[in-house]
Amino acid sequence: MSGSGTDRRVDLDGDTVGRDLVALVLTVVELLRQLMERQALRRVDSGELSAEQIERIGNTLMLLEQRMDELRDSFGLLPEDLNLDLGPLGSLLPRD
Repeated sequence: MSGSGTDRRVDLDGDTVGRDLVALVLTVVELLRQLMERQALRRVDSGELSAEQIERIGNTLMLLEQRMDELRDSFGLLPEDLNLDLGPLGSLLPRD
């Protein structure tokens, strides 16, 4: 098939592949973080948590968000770098 115009080569740069892999992993972690946050808010709104549990969940979610910011910064990623475009379905993560 060489020379027929269908021969496509992928140029893999080690730095780019590593950064893209980190972005993908952080995207999954961010999606899970947001889902956990929404679930926690539902539980708080339902009144099934004690004040101590609410505070512990709030602190945990704040620390997780802070750590995500640190990881993004250390790899030179912006929040929008973690949002995958799903075509007609829109973006993976809600846009703030």
